[in-house]
Amino acid sequence: MTDAADLRPATAEEWPAFGRALFDTFGEEPPGSFLERVPVTAELDRSLGLWEGDRVVATSGVYTRELTVPGGVVPCAAVTWVSVAPTHRRRGVLTAIMRRQLTELHEQEREPVAALWASESSIYGRFGYAPATWRGGLSGDVARMRLRPDVDLGTGRVALVGVDDYRAAVVGLHDRLRRSVPGNLARDERWWGRLLEDDPGQRRGATERRYLLHTEADGAVTGYAAYRVKAHWTDDGQPDGTVDVEELRGASPAAHAALWRFVLSLDLVRTVRASTASPDEPLRHLLAEPRALRSQPFDALWVRLVDVGRALAARRYPAVVELVIEVRDRTCPWNDGRWWLRGHPAGAWCARTEADADLVVDVEALGAAYLGGVSLATLQAAGRVTEVSPGAVTQAATAFRWPVTPWCPDEF
Repeated sequence: MTDAADLRPATAEEWPAFGRALFDTFGEEPPGSFLERVPVTAELDRSLGLWEGDRVVATSGVYTRELTVPGGVVPCAAVTWVSVAPTHRRRGVLTAIMRRQLTELHEQEREPVAALWASESSIYGRFGYAPATWRGGLSGDVARMRLRPDVDLGTGRVALVGVDDYRAAVVGLHDRLRRSVPGNLARDERWWGRLLEDDPGQRRGATERRYLLHTEADGAVTGYAAYRVKAHWTDDGQPDGTVDVEELRGASPAAHAALWRFVLSLDLVRTVRASTASPDEPLRHLLAEPRALRSQPFDALWVRLVDVGRALAARRYPAVVELVIEVRDRTCPWNDGRWWLRGHPAGAWCARTEADADLVVDVEALGAAYLGGVSLATLQAAGRVTEVSPGAVTQAATAFRWPVTPWCPDEF
């Protein structure tokens, strides 16, 4: 078994070996100059590695991020770079990494919430993580994706722009829009730089990324989109291209619709894909033929409540709730026990209590429901929530839900 004390942060000099170990475990080649210098988004002081001589056999890291939650924002430990070499599996290495990360977050009173993208869905539940947002996996045949004749396209215009103009125009707009969508992450200059990198070696046969701005008559930018096109022709010479929409957001319904109209009218394109879009993307309701848009949702951001009291107090609740929740947490004993939650649309309070429980939940279920996208009633039906006081599940399920579907377009 690996002891957490065997783990330590990597140094800048060790970055090439650290990064190579990560990509070797995933069976991938690192992009571009990834190993030549430490990425600007990296926080090596928050990394953990396990060395065997000069060889790195396990890696992990944390990014310092800010996560939108229902009614507010909260500091979030974005867990990344998690790998264990095949030679060191089933030795407790991953358990040591995850426990140390969570313990340090708690003891240092840092982020009350952690989140990650799971390479395999069977791994992280045992450490208290659960899928809290989903991606839509949207696609469709553009020939069938005509907008309804009553769709309001407004009076603004959509134009192609260069990356510098795009970045200058959308940073502030994104920051405003992301605050209303649970699961969205803040992007500082480093993260915008990473997002807008366009390494030719990573395009997989598609064009360079192209950028759209939607601008009103007064010059205000009210929407933006980023996409690529991959050309293809059938054996009989017919165009069979694909447009991959990486991000599309509008500050108004008209801006949102106008951006989609532009994308769906591109020449020589047969298929549109928006794999990272929200599962509740409004496009379906803009189409004259809603069945033309196919959806294949899959899990996206996994959430873990590091400190239950602080996390539950950080969000808002659309319906008044007052409950005692008994939390079961095998990994973080400081969460285990009963918590008195009082919440409403304007704020919340949560503290330990000795009062009788109204609900009993495991910390995974609480993480799944935290952003408002998974119903506690559904989790009760799955045996993950136990109702002690009659009506408690209905009250909790109503209060934990949120009108806006959680969504995280930013992988890390």
